[in-house]
Order: sequence, then structure tokens, then C-alpha cells
Amino acid sequence: MKVTEYIQNADKTLFSFEILPPLKGQSLSNLLEGIAPLMEFKPPFIDVTYHREEYVYKKHANGLLEKVSTRKRPGTVGICAAIMNRFKVDAVPHLLCGGFSREETENALIDLYFIGVENVLALRGDAPKTDANFVPHNDGHRYASGLVEQIIGMNKGRYLHDETEVGFQTDFCVGVAGYPEKHFEAPSMNYDLKKLKAKVDAGATYVVTQMFFDNRKYFAFVEKVREMGIDIPIIPGLKPITTLSQIVNLPRIFFLDLPDDLLTALEKCKSNADVKEVGIAWAIQQSKELVAYGVPTLHYYTMSRADATYRVAKEVF
Repeated sequence: MKVTEYIQNADKTLFSFEILPPLKGQSLSNLLEGIAPLMEFKPPFIDVTYHREEYVYKKHANGLLEKVSTRKRPGTVGICAAIMNRFKVDAVPHLLCGGFSREETENALIDLYFIGVENVLALRGDAPKTDANFVPHNDGHRYASGLVEQIIGMNKGRYLHDETEVGFQTDFCVGVAGYPEKHFEAPSMNYDLKKLKAKVDAGATYVVTQMFFDNRKYFAFVEKVREMGIDIPIIPGLKPITTLSQIVNLPRIFFLDLPDDLLTALEKCKSNADVKEVGIAWAIQQSKELVAYGVPTLHYYTMSRADATYRVAKEVF
């Protein structure tokens, strides 16, 4: 089923989560066993991230450096198939603009549709760590709205090199990202909302937000989105803080704020174990307030570690 159909048919807030593919050379079974406890809360769908290439510099005997492309987390398509087979839930793969041509995107979509995937999350993606700015593939999409247009085009039977006027029609439900605290590259919140509106106008049918820790920012975001005339579901993304390093790294990497009350509690922590307890308690509080608000789904960023999310869900669902 489509994500939007699950939401329409539900009489309460749903539970979903996102996982990372294992690093190249690591076992898929460890990932599947790790998330198995979360099946207790009956997620209708699970997101699987996709990772663009990264670059490393290989030094040769003559002293010259060679820039070598590598993808450290392959396997999104295979993981989607494994999840659907093992847990009988829908998998939602992420698709990226960055690092991919339109033809590579089309081929990936064909493979996904053939294995029974009906939902995708269309994202621009970030620049490689070695690049200062995002640069699209020469034959790729600069913005997620273009990626959405390509997916919707395939739903209408349009292919890049198809000689027929209408080819086989896919039937993907397309989600996109939203940013309650503004995308870090956007010059203003209104500009960012216009970009979101362009993705919706291109055919996106639901939004999943970047993680946030202050529900007031989500509520304000939803209000602004509705004022733009966007009436599709806005799914909040949540993550329990579990380590001391995340107190610094999450705001730096994801360009978000931590509320003063949360920071005050975290600053009293002496260990990762202390932080984890505070982070779980905060996520439970956040989740319960969002359920009372009537959100369609609570979507958790697990980083493929289920224990903290399990403890939150146990108190909420």
C-alpha cells in the first residue's frame, strides 16, 4: 500500500522509522535482527536511506594523489526486498539527485517497482564531504522537484528514451523532505517553503520533516505550510539523543536547535548512559504531545539502533 493510504485508513497515529544500509562488508542479518523488536509496534512502512558516492584520495608510489569514488553503504534496493520479505511491511527507499543521472534514477525506479516497492522519498541529497557545495550530476537533477517530476512522469508512462508515446506506467507514491527550522542553504523560511511547494506541485503526496526537538517549531511549520495551500500529510521526524557527542554533532550536522530545557538537563549528564535516559524521556514527551496534536505518523530516525526508539515507542504506542 501507499504511505498516504495507510494514513487515510488509520484511526490513530502510526509508527514508522528509518534505517541505514550496513557499511560495505557488513552483514544484513545484523541489521534485520536489530530492528526486529520494533515490529511490535506494527510499522506499516520502513524508510531505507540511500547514499551517494564519497571520495577518498589514494596515494601512488610516485607521490601523486588519485581521487577515487566509493559508495560505503550500497544495497538499498536489496535491503528493501529483504525487509518486505522478512517483516511483510512496505519499504520506502530514498532516492537522491546528487551523484545520479536521470537514466540511473530511471533504472533504479524500474528495479524498485519490479520488486513491489510502491513508495519512494525523493531528496536532493547533500554534497560529498570533499565538496563545499552541492553540484548535480551532468545529466541529473539540481533540485528534488525535478526528481519528483521524473517519478511522476514514469507514473504517466513517460521514459527518457522510450520510442512509444506511453510506456508501462508505474504507480509510485512520492514523499519529500520538509524543514521546520529551514534548510541550511535557504536564505529565508519563505524561500524554503516555496521550494517545498514546488515539490508538492510536481506531484509529492506527503512530507517527512527533518528531526527537531522543539514541537513548537513543528507546529509553526505546519501552520505556515497550510497557509501556502499545501494540504498533504506532514510527518514529524524524531530522534532520541543517546550520546554526549550528539549534543554538539546533531546541531552542527543537521542545522537545528536544542531547546534550553533539554540542554539544561543534558549539561548535568556525566556519561552517555545519563544522556540516553534524558534523550529518551524527552522523545517520549515530544511524541505524546505530537500524538495529542493529531500527527499522522511518528517517524523515528534510528540510525539502525533500535533500543532507544523501542523504549520511546513502548511508552507511546
